[in-house]
Amino acid sequence: MKNSFFPVFFLFLVIASKGFTQTNPVINYFPKGTVLHSNIAYNNDSLPKHLLDIYMPANAKGKVPLIIFVHGGAWLSNDKYADMGYMQKTIAEIVSSGYALASIDYRFSTQAAFPAQIQDCNRAVSFLYDNAVKYGIDKNRFAVMGFSAGGHLASLMGLSRNENISTFFMPGTSKSFDFKAVVDYYGPSDLLLFPRNDDPKSPESVLIGAAPLERPDLAKAASPVTYVDKKDPPFLIIHGEKDNTVSPKQSRLLSSWLTLAGVPHELIIVKDAPHFGDMFDADEVRIKVIDFLKKYLK
Repeated sequence: MKNSFFPVFFLFLVIASKGFTQTNPVINYFPKGTVLHSNIAYNNDSLPKHLLDIYMPANAKGKVPLIIFVHGGAWLSNDKYADMGYMQKTIAEIVSSGYALASIDYRFSTQAAFPAQIQDCNRAVSFLYDNAVKYGIDKNRFAVMGFSAGGHLASLMGLSRNENISTFFMPGTSKSFDFKAVVDYYGPSDLLLFPRNDDPKSPESVLIGAAPLERPDLAKAASPVTYVDKKDPPFLIIHGEKDNTVSPKQSRLLSSWLTLAGVPHELIIVKDAPHFGDMFDADEVRIKVIDFLKKYLK
């Protein structure tokens, strides 16, 4: 029995390890050797939407900068793997450039109304800040990147951070972290200006618990443009010219507010691009994103 136990046990470990890795459907999008820390609970509870994944560059030496990745889905669908499928070259180059990437889940608006989503995002970032040494992350070099609803949350995190809005944080959440840069892919910036602002069933209405025209106070509190000031981090805003879900005017409006406040930023309107897709992973866009991150995460 002693002679047969070890080979069988070892085989079990190999199979279990491979099975664990295969539960992550996007790991193959990353460079060979990427170190995955999967399904980390960031709020000390068992909620499935309070998990995050960390993708570390292979053979990382010293502390590496971190990009927090926030998925889209109208605040009511998708998960921490979403948006990576059509952004494969970008996420691969982020990690191959020596950055860690942390993709986070957050509660849907059908589970909890705003500000639950921004509370979850801030909690996740706070966890990463507090555990930076454990994972080899440079806690002083954080950037946040989001897509659609995730772009809204990324912008909201970046713009509201210096104002310490108490309702945007769960009790006990550390507020020590900061962002050096924000990358916003076609995120809503002003909920009052959506075409369906009087429809109680629209995604933005479900998010805040009422139609924006009925509760402009709630819509304003959940709109990134509300929090623009001169102390905000640099922004890179990317939007599709033919986006019929979130109008490019939302990004143009955010850009205008950032200009008025004197916040460094760039707005890229991708010609003929829809709401999402691999046109945002094209070389000319990806190069802009990587250069932006390199500039502000030195």
